[in-house]
Amino acid sequence: MDIPAYVSWFRGAAPYINAHRGKTFVIYFGGEAVADERFPTLLHDFALLESLGIRLVLVHGIRPQIDARLAERQQSARYHAGLRITDAAALACVKEAAGTVRVEIEALLSMGLPNSPMAGARLRVASGNFVTARPLGVRDGIDYQHTGEVRRIDATGIRAALDRGDIVLLSAVGYSPTGEIFNLRSEEVATAAAIALQADKLLLLGEEDCTAGTGGKLIRQLTTDEANRLLAAEQGLNTGVRPDIEAATRACTQGVARAHYLNWRVDGALLMELFTRDGVGTLISQAPFETMRPARVGDVPGILDLIVPLERQGVLVTRSRERLESGIGDYLVIERDGTVIGCAALHAHPEAGMGELACLVLHPDYRRGERGTRLLAHIETLATRSGLRRLFVLTTQTAHWFRERGFEPAGVGDLPPSRQGAYNRQRNSKVLIKTLG
Repeated sequence: MDIPAYVSWFRGAAPYINAHRGKTFVIYFGGEAVADERFPTLLHDFALLESLGIRLVLVHGIRPQIDARLAERQQSARYHAGLRITDAAALACVKEAAGTVRVEIEALLSMGLPNSPMAGARLRVASGNFVTARPLGVRDGIDYQHTGEVRRIDATGIRAALDRGDIVLLSAVGYSPTGEIFNLRSEEVATAAAIALQADKLLLLGEEDCTAGTGGKLIRQLTTDEANRLLAAEQGLNTGVRPDIEAATRACTQGVARAHYLNWRVDGALLMELFTRDGVGTLISQAPFETMRPARVGDVPGILDLIVPLERQGVLVTRSRERLESGIGDYLVIERDGTVIGCAALHAHPEAGMGELACLVLHPDYRRGERGTRLLAHIETLATRSGLRRLFVLTTQTAHWFRERGFEPAGVGDLPPSRQGAYNRQRNSKVLIKTLG
């Protein structure tokens, strides 16, 4: 075991452990996950979340289990527009599959053998008629029969179970006030439950990564507007993830703080998504996950975390907390999931028509990519709006980076008079100046 890496990860996870405690998460997983031999490991991860104080509502699918039972009876599964047509024979298979899967999940969550991940867990599972449904009816001339849609979620009953410390387990089955049983889309049940509970997170565990186009890379984050544009595009999201991304987007537009789409086939994906800053899935939210904004006094500790290591190395001039707080209006920050991962400052010298770019720093984990360039571009925009004609920077080790972005070598005599007097000749920083267009 790499002990330093393990300790570092554990310490890094601590803020997320504290942030998630007492929060309500709705987690959806399909019947394919239930049928997989790795499913017990996924259940162990659910148990770990519960042990960390997270209130869990689990929603499971049963599509392959229903199809298997129909095949055993030599009957075909019938679909239209992606929805099952549930006749009487299919409904019998729905009831059988839902009952069997529910019992299997409850059994796995009841394990407590020594030397196993569930040792001492003692979990309680609550399931029941929390979902009221109504018939889908006839659409496009097709009678969906016993296929239904969610009418209401018993949020009060679910919260009462969560308050008792239970894990709530919901199936893709709903009941009408007249006692009828309806087969539901499990993604819809999960979404409706998350909205009704105003859950802190909706987590959708799918079969593949969320990508766009053929051979596309994993999409790390989407706003709801971005997700809707991709869903509407002909060459948008890969087909397999569309129902889950639609569900996630709907949830976020109706009060759920964040939704996450994950590929459950990645071992530990749930834990990595929840307890690391970047995760391994796709985050959907109404507001951007990472934003650039003017700094506030509350950002000073985060800025200090970035700059102090570089001050100790002599890369940056030492700035006191008091100096940062008094000049915080000059700073921009990049915030990612509540953590400051980048900053830069613009100190104006209007008498000379110049501005100083200072303290451009990125967290070591985020120095790849274009964040530094974006910070610089934003500083240039602010300088131009302020009527400044030129931007200068003093640097001891990054002159080439600035040269590549249009800065030219200059001398101390080219600095504003007020800055010439404060120039530290012992540091012997290089002076670079850029004329703003």
